[in-house]
Amino acid sequence: MSGPNIDTVLDLCRDQHRRIVLAVLADQQRSLTVNDLRNAIIKHNHHTSITDAATELTTRVQIELVHVHIPKLEEAGVIEYDMDRQLVEPTAQFDDLQPHLLTIIDADRNLNAPVEL
Repeated sequence: MSGPNIDTVLDLCRDQHRRIVLAVLADQQRSLTVNDLRNAIIKHNHHTSITDAATELTTRVQIELVHVHIPKLEEAGVIEYDMDRQLVEPTAQFDDLQPHLLTIIDADRNLNAPVEL
């Protein structure tokens, strides 16, 4: 790879939910479940715990993850998604893009760094 495509990096970081997913994957450096990622989005974007979140919120975030954000990240090659196990795993391409992704994530004033589970 001759270097990351800036358009790809910017597109992946366009949505705050994806920025949260990318930030959590960067922080954890391991495979995470869809539920882990959903909970992180609810915690950081909606400022509530999963136990206090409305059922419709958790359902909406879960659906968006599975049908919008995870497919976009997988199509870009930064994650692999095991649908049967509901597991998201960062790839070598994620590692290559991580410094650029983190620069954009760090610039997001709405995310309280570090973004953790």
